[in-house]
This record gives sequence, structure tokens and C-alpha cells, in this order.
Amino acid sequence: MAKTKIRPLGEKVLIKRLEAETTTAGGIVLPDTAKEKPQKGTVQAVGDGKLLDDGKRGKFTVKVGDTVLFSSYAGTEIKVNGEELMLMDESDILAILT
Repeated sequence: MAKTKIRPLGEKVLIKRLEAETTTAGGIVLPDTAKEKPQKGTVQAVGDGKLLDDGKRGKFTVKVGDTVLFSSYAGTEIKVNGEELMLMDESDILAILT
């Protein structure tokens, strides 16, 4: 099967969510049902930028490869070739982790 490429449109950003923690800070192993979905991920692709009033495109603050922190209910979860990704507006991203 051919690999599908996704190119976000406008101010959309494609993010791959980081893996959930399997143990707590105290060493307790968490079952799958108790794991929370992490609010961190890696930017996989960015769109063209927001269309401004003067017809130009705004520049993105994030770039491909950045690890970012986003809000809990941000974006839309999609599944492509068995891989879970998130598509969201750049405004849903809260911070870049360095």
C-alpha cells in the first residue's frame, strides 16, 4: 500500500501525539484504562499560513519537528495508515517545548 501524505491547509498543523506515560512518578504501573492522552506532540506538517486581510499569508510560529503542548480538547483526531494523528489550528498550540 502506498504511503499517504497529508498537507494541512491554511493555518492547520498536523501533530503526532507523544506516547502516554506507563508509570507514575512514584513507580506505579498504569493500566491502559487509567492512562490519560498526553497533551504533547511533535509537529509533522504545517499549512500555508493564515490568509491575512491584505491577501498575504501569515508565518507560522511552529515548524516541522517542534515538540509542542496543546489544549486538552484541541483539534481533530484522524487515523492514516494505522497511525493516529491530530489536525488542529496553530492557535490551539499553547507552547513549544525546548
